[in-house]
Amino acid sequence: MTLNILFFTITFKKREISLQEAANQEMVEKLYEQNKDKQISMYRYM
Repeated sequence: MTLNILFFTITFKKREISLQEAANQEMVEKLYEQNKDKQISMYRYM
């Protein structure tokens, strides 16, 4: 009788972001929200 066992270890590590990356991400989210608002306002006029 043969018993084959395979173990996996998965480790998650939180990624540290720089201040510049955080500012860039915030700007991207702001622009995304602005564009979404423009699309919604255009849809209402049609």
